Amino acid sequence: MTDDTIDRSGEPHSAPFSEPVRAVLDALAKLRFGAIQLTVHEGKLVQVDVTERKRFTNCPILSPKI
Repeated sequence: MTDDTIDRSGEPHSAPFSEPVRAVLDALAKLRFGAIQLTVHEGKLVQVDVTERKRFTNCPILSPKI
């Protein structure tokens, strides 16, 4: 497989990532909390599903008043 990797100098190598690999890397880069599910058919990646979770802490609307 030919992948575009970045060495320690920050320079990319010449071979680009395939579209499925880019989709997974993009999803991973954008996701803070959640899950990435990969669907594979006959050994090939055919679908990427991203479930994003939003987490709220110390939110006054959700905190019960005592």
